[in-house]
Amino acid sequence: MTTRSLGVLAAGAAVVLLLGGQPAAAAEPRAVPLIQPDPLLVFPANPARTDWAAVDRNRKAKAQARQQRTTTRTALPYQEKEPAGTRGVNDSPTTAEHIAGFGTRANPKVALTGDIRPDDTVPTLPPAAETNDAIGLAADTGIPGTNRAVRTSGTIGDGPHGSAGDGTGDFDFYRLDGGAGGLTFTARTSTPTGGLDTLLGLWDGDGVLWALNGDTGGSTDSAITMAIPPNRTLYLMVGSDPALLPRDPNTPGTGGGVFTEGPYDLLITSGKSGGDLDYYSFDLRAGDVLGASVAGGGTRLAVHDPAGREVFGSSQDLTNYFAVDSPMPGGGNAVVDFVVPADGRYRLGVEAGEGPYDVKLEAFRPGTETAPRGSVHTIFLDFDGARVNTSIFGLGGGLRDLSPLSSFLPRWGLSAADERALITAITATVRENLERDMIAKGVNPRFALRVLNSRDHADPWGRPNVSRVVVGGTIAESGIPTVGIAQSIDAGNFGREETALVLLDEISAPAGPAVSLNTYVGPNSDKVAFIGRAVGNITSHEAGHMSGSWHTSGLNDIHGVMDPGGNPAIMFAVGPDGVGGTADDPDLDFHEDQLSPAEGFTGVEDTVTRTAWAFVRGTG
Repeated sequence: MTTRSLGVLAAGAAVVLLLGGQPAAAAEPRAVPLIQPDPLLVFPANPARTDWAAVDRNRKAKAQARQQRTTTRTALPYQEKEPAGTRGVNDSPTTAEHIAGFGTRANPKVALTGDIRPDDTVPTLPPAAETNDAIGLAADTGIPGTNRAVRTSGTIGDGPHGSAGDGTGDFDFYRLDGGAGGLTFTARTSTPTGGLDTLLGLWDGDGVLWALNGDTGGSTDSAITMAIPPNRTLYLMVGSDPALLPRDPNTPGTGGGVFTEGPYDLLITSGKSGGDLDYYSFDLRAGDVLGASVAGGGTRLAVHDPAGREVFGSSQDLTNYFAVDSPMPGGGNAVVDFVVPADGRYRLGVEAGEGPYDVKLEAFRPGTETAPRGSVHTIFLDFDGARVNTSIFGLGGGLRDLSPLSSFLPRWGLSAADERALITAITATVRENLERDMIAKGVNPRFALRVLNSRDHADPWGRPNVSRVVVGGTIAESGIPTVGIAQSIDAGNFGREETALVLLDEISAPAGPAVSLNTYVGPNSDKVAFIGRAVGNITSHEAGHMSGSWHTSGLNDIHGVMDPGGNPAIMFAVGPDGVGGTADDPDLDFHEDQLSPAEGFTGVEDTVTRTAWAFVRGTG
């Protein structure tokens, strides 16, 4: 079994975001055991076997840490006015029910209850006949050809490989096609009767596992949201335990045994419901951080701005990636987070599901704004090497000593005399991306940020309101197979003392791999300028995650700091000539772009607003 992620996120995932994480075979022996980063966040250069049991433990540990933080603010109750079981009253953003009194100047917390009328247009398929335990035996769902959504049901344990058969484990496979334009779908199981603890997996025809989820909303049910690329076919698997996956999903009877068995219902949808939709409006002000989660019958949330654009849509709960200190709501079937760019009337839609639902709707001011009066957030760039407790990035981590930037200079053909200029170039790029561009764009008139570095400043790490990016170290030293990794994705910057890493072994490897900076160096390259810009962009990318931005689309011609790492040359700012450090190299910035479709989100993300409002002078 091999695994590939394509930078994808899945419901319940827990380890945090990378540059797109380019783990390749390390050139040096491993000094420490590797941490298992969530494979749905890593873009591996060489797909490798994944320890899914470790991934599952990591996800649950993150979820437990987040659940221990609860808000004590009194919620304003709001009941949907559209009568239960009907539709047509609040089914569009223009007819949204207005929730008066919600906002950071009034009541910042609403307990919203409503009801989604079942979509009678969704066809119900009969249970697939056994044996359907392999990719080539998958049942056809008709998605997206004849169906937008389907319901079906099945039983784990009723085939020849269940406990009543050879005991290798029963799996049910379903076929999903991306079609000419690609498809984002959500699959959810429910187990109203019996003892089945469901597991959902997603495979391609080569037997590569793309996604896995065995627990949604703390229940025994499962959910996966995934973007299928155009003209690709993937295979959804229903099973019961991540440790018992089939050794070969193309061959029946290759599972690892029996865990739980019983009946399940399966609902597969793509996009908005074709039936009832419920929208609610409220007034927010610039810099507000909006969070919402839906449980019960609702399965999709979307935020729309005053112009009617969708600015964040989700059918999954990925709050395991939020900072532990973040007060944002989570749990349930879907969660959205959004940073408000300007005063106005915004709308929240419950856009899929059926039956009664509960929404936690909350608004906050940025975490740095609520810090002690006059304080300014600091991002410290540590080039001197550092001791890092890598357990913040995954189970199995511990105290690790990372080597300094100076150790990697010879690998780029630089000398000790070049270190000062390189640090200047890296720091200048980070300051341009995080400071000067934010001030010039004027999104946040109260913007305040201090970027310090270990060459010019005493180390402030450990003090309040200080985050750091350690630029140095290797995969072998850290135990993390990646280029860059941030501790959280933190809309509102509530976790103000966090760490990110930019490891330098892969990007300083000999020329050849796409992830090595040496691959793009030519006779006319200004090496210091090129390496400084590239490392500065990676550093800005990780700081962008800690200040609240998700990945933007890497599939279009709009390139920005928050694009995923599938094409390293983009993050390295290599120009059209294919050579770094020449006159045609572009200036990569934070900007507005589609959220990465590979990660299961929809809508337009404004990474400038998210970054600019993450840094506000403290008012106490």
